[in-house]
Amino acid sequence: MLLKKKFFGKNGRGSILLIVSLLVGSAVVRVGTGAGQAVATENPLAPSEKQEAITAEAPQDSILSDDDKVEMAVLLRSFQEREARISEKEEKIAIRMKTLKVADEEIERRLTMLEEAETSLRGLLALANTAAEDDLVRLTTVYENMKPKDAAPLFEQMEPDFAAGFLGRMRADAAAGIMSGLSPQAAYSISVILAGRNADVPKG
Repeated sequence: MLLKKKFFGKNGRGSILLIVSLLVGSAVVRVGTGAGQAVATENPLAPSEKQEAITAEAPQDSILSDDDKVEMAVLLRSFQEREARISEKEEKIAIRMKTLKVADEEIERRLTMLEEAETSLRGLLALANTAAEDDLVRLTTVYENMKPKDAAPLFEQMEPDFAAGFLGRMRADAAAGIMSGLSPQAAYSISVILAGRNADVPKG
């Protein structure tokens, strides 16, 4: 009875409250520790990783204001338009280069054709000159073998230069026979031309 009074005497109520407080505190500590372990088991991330995970899960748009979104949209559209212009210019340049290449090939082809035509023309001119010379030789021979009285009327009708060309190729006796059958005027004109050609010949 004395022990009971000692415990539950005047100060008995205070002792009971102290014991209850200790029991409640112990229970709280145990519950907190268990909850912490459970959380650690379910999400074993370091504090920095937890922060990164939270940041990654958070919507990125939340960090951009409406003005920033508008500005980014404008910049993106500007980049897209610039890329489109560059692509268009590159395409035009490619088409122009292809056109120039075709033009260069056509020019080369035409130059080759012109060179071939020039070579052929030179051959034709050489052949024509040879043929003309051969014709003049044969025609001169014909005039030489004609009787002077028959050849003279032909030379009378020729231009003085043309007639002088044939007479200058002929043998001297044949040319003299034809000249003697010409009119004085025709004979004089031809003689002047022949004299002028002989005057231009260098003298040794």
